Amino acid sequence: MIDPVHSLAFSIQANRGVYAVLIGSGISRAAEIPTGWEITLDLVRKLATLRGETAEPDPEAWYRENFRTEPDYSELLENLAGMPAERQQLLRSYWEPNEQERAEGKKQPTAAHHAIAALVAQGFIKVIITTNFDRLMESALRDVGVEPTVLSSPDHVQGAPPLIHMQCCILKLHGDYLDTRIRNTPSELEAYPEAFDRLLDRIFDEFGLIVCGWSATWDNALRQAIERCPSRRFTTYWAVRGEPSGEARRLITHRRAEVVSIEEADTFFRIIQEHVESIEEFSRPHPLSTEAAVASLKRYLPEPRYRIQFSDLIGETVNKIIEATSGEAYAVQGPSINTESVTARVRGYEAACSTLLAMATIGGFWVEEEHYSVWQRALPRLSTALGAGTDFWLRLKRYPGTLLLYALGLGAVANNRLEFLGRLLATTIVREYQGDTPAALILPAFSLLNDGRAMQILEGMERRRVPLNDWLHDVLRQHARRVIPDDDEYTLVFDKLEILIAFGYGYRRSFRWVPQGAFVYRDENRNRILQEIEKSLSELTNESPYVRSGIFGETVEDCSQSLAVFKEFLEKIPR
Repeated sequence: MIDPVHSLAFSIQANRGVYAVLIGSGISRAAEIPTGWEITLDLVRKLATLRGETAEPDPEAWYRENFRTEPDYSELLENLAGMPAERQQLLRSYWEPNEQERAEGKKQPTAAHHAIAALVAQGFIKVIITTNFDRLMESALRDVGVEPTVLSSPDHVQGAPPLIHMQCCILKLHGDYLDTRIRNTPSELEAYPEAFDRLLDRIFDEFGLIVCGWSATWDNALRQAIERCPSRRFTTYWAVRGEPSGEARRLITHRRAEVVSIEEADTFFRIIQEHVESIEEFSRPHPLSTEAAVASLKRYLPEPRYRIQFSDLIGETVNKIIEATSGEAYAVQGPSINTESVTARVRGYEAACSTLLAMATIGGFWVEEEHYSVWQRALPRLSTALGAGTDFWLRLKRYPGTLLLYALGLGAVANNRLEFLGRLLATTIVREYQGDTPAALILPAFSLLNDGRAMQILEGMERRRVPLNDWLHDVLRQHARRVIPDDDEYTLVFDKLEILIAFGYGYRRSFRWVPQGAFVYRDENRNRILQEIEKSLSELTNESPYVRSGIFGETVEDCSQSLAVFKEFLEKIPR
């Protein structure tokens, strides 16, 4: 029988963004945030002290003896502090750490909170339902750069965007401890506001559910919301320590939930996170499959009789990329644009393209004219972004095309196949309502998002002058190692490629502007490359590979003029 933890990890990884998490007080136990029962006993102790007595050693028995009833968290709060604002102040110290507690790491996000936050940052979880008043979940999310949409009152729900447009939604059913509208008493927990019920109905109908740290004993309104949901589109997983309560067991039966026995929430969510990430890593193209594709490419390249097999190999690999990047995880309508969502999507594109990129550097290095058309068919297929959506995500959809252009270009420049690079830059890309456009104008890294510094949002790139260019330099290094083994030579080839791409852009726009690259600050490489181009034009004239490539002119005069204007443009760029 498959371990339900393994089944849950596979379900989360295969259905990105489909599972919601429902967490209760048990999730915060390791942070030493007291449970409702622990707060109840502490309130009993305080009540006894006010009466000049002690409730020790058994506060429960003391309360029963004095009040002829069992101590109840909600009833105690209602009797000790009649108004919501009074209850808030009474309970505040139970959730906020004092200096000593902060120094000891108490009342801080737990391993469970951090594991859930990591799954959110990677796009696997987007909805969190909680009965807790604390802000540990919000704090853990902000630690990984996710700013959640927190809904803790009906007016929050009314003004919230649709769930699909949120990177992460936290629905705090009982409120937030800093809000006087927190729900504690039996009457307050008997029913939720209509806005909460409507949202819960949607979540329980449309999402799978992971329940942890919630006993189901006290929250009548939440039990009712789960019971009235008729559909079971996705499996419910219910994590329990020991035996579930009677109320929980009824809900487990109703949802046909998988029961997962756990020792603690921290270990459970940490294992889930590790399993999901392991499956995600395993789902990337296997190194052996990439090596097999590269071996096939090397066999097909020198033999004209294999031109059909070569075309099929590239075409099928492109098909797999398009299929892998067409799901909900790559939707152009969302999610929110931030460091985690952008970095995750960029890395997703890179993982999907990894086999093609390994072939492309070799393909560009050994390219012959009969191969041009195959690569020129592939480039537009990975560079077309049509339809309605957020402009940022639509433009980023062309990133696989940028990856392919650079990978092929690195190989071509390394082996002086500049005519091929010229043909690539001239390849037309379909642009909705804007007509077909040469790749040179829309695929350069610095102009992919219009504003070259927009990609400072990438993880670790926030201070980079040309963020995506630097990112590509590092990402493509592993793929180019087969044809450019030396690191310094690789950087020189990369800079030369970007200068030629800038030439290709500028030539088509009369050099009113050119996309920048790392060459703007790698002075030694830039000067060496420009001197080499100038020497080639001077000595070989119209036989220079730069003239023959047509990248920045059809004659030596054209190319020389372009070079001069390009230098003038560079002088205007602040160092």
